[in-house]
Amino acid sequence: MATISLDEKQFKVLLKQTLIELFEERRDIFSAIVAEALEDIGLANAIREGRKDDFVGKEEIDAILGG
Repeated sequence: MATISLDEKQFKVLLKQTLIELFEERRDIFSAIVAEALEDIGLANAIREGRKDDFVGKEEIDAILGG
């Protein structure tokens, strides 16, 4: 099996061409990838933000959910 090697510039060009082709031909897949990435970023930010605050006890949560 032959080995292919790319330098950094060749790799960047190939990656850009691939992303452009993906975007042009399969917008649905590209959109799903971007949406998933944004959701992951939002979740990570929410977790990071939540860690700054004090934890809430089970009793307090039960009281809120119970009405």
